[in-house]
Amino acid sequence: MIDFLKTAVDKALESDNGHLDLFLRFLYGLSLQSNQRLLQGLLTQEEDNEQSKKEMVQYIKQKLESNLSPERSINLFYCLNELNDQTLVKDIQTHLSKGSLSSVDLSPAQWSALVFVLLTSEEELEEFELQKFKKSDECLIRLSAVIKTSKRALLNDCGLTDKSCPALVTVLGSDTNLKELNMNNNNLQDSGVELLCTGLKNINCKLEILRLNCISITDEGCAALASAFNSNLRELDLSRNQIGDSGVTEISSLLRNSKTLQILRV
Repeated sequence: MIDFLKTAVDKALESDNGHLDLFLRFLYGLSLQSNQRLLQGLLTQEEDNEQSKKEMVQYIKQKLESNLSPERSINLFYCLNELNDQTLVKDIQTHLSKGSLSSVDLSPAQWSALVFVLLTSEEELEEFELQKFKKSDECLIRLSAVIKTSKRALLNDCGLTDKSCPALVTVLGSDTNLKELNMNNNNLQDSGVELLCTGLKNINCKLEILRLNCISITDEGCAALASAFNSNLRELDLSRNQIGDSGVTEISSLLRNSKTLQILRV
């Protein structure tokens, strides 16, 4: 039985579309002793249920340490719930209540637990503020699935670089309700802005407000923004950057030609 359940986990994690996720939860629910009693006529071999449960919990936690996608890791936490093990979740909830996440080095499993807790909260996430967690590229990348569910993403003053931009490109190009992105006072530079533009050009991007105040961009970054202008954007802040005459000309043309852009700060 244990080997079968481990194989089921492996197969579910190999799936790109998650078609085995519900089946996996069902299997783990059946593995509990209380449910095995209902299946006495079908099960031909009884195992030490408590020992089996411990082994399955440990196997799932090992998998959670392997940097899984949010979708796959969330399903494993539902499996842990079926096994009545919430140790990882309770550990993260303790850090959240104490406000101590910024001072703790989280393991991949703990990051996954944090994503699970935030995404399964009953409260609708209107605003995501990165400073409440950790000011780092890693934190943004780890929590990008949470950012995707918010309407306002406040990522300002977090020491971010262009390393975080591919994750934001994925967010902007997904089916998201994100309307406002604040990247003020980070070190994105032109390379980061050029990456962001890939997301801005995506037809799924619904962004209306983009704040890029003091992120060390030049005329080169302005040219990239001008070529990737999003039709939904109504406010763009590029103030306190190293923008020359050619960059100002590029960006100013947006205000003249756009039907939606109402506020432009350079």
